[in-house]
Amino acid sequence: MGKKVYVGNLSPDADQASLKTLFSVFGTVEKAYIITDRQTGQSKGFGFVVMSSDSEAKAAIDALDGKKCGDYTVKVSEAKGQ
Repeated sequence: MGKKVYVGNLSPDADQASLKTLFSVFGTVEKAYIITDRQTGQSKGFGFVVMSSDSEAKAAIDALDGKKCGDYTVKVSEAKGQ
């Protein structure tokens, strides 16, 4: 299993495909998903990306944390409690 990365403050329009595309610039994305509300199906504004290696995850975190993605400034960090 690769390194799990937390991605917060996502646009409500963000989807799994756009998240995967954004992170694929930094290496192989094993999985990308956005957490949704069980009842409404709407995004909760955060998700996770699993990169294939620690170095790829670190590169993505360093490059994307605090950057604007659309109208939102995303928070990108190592996922806690893996």
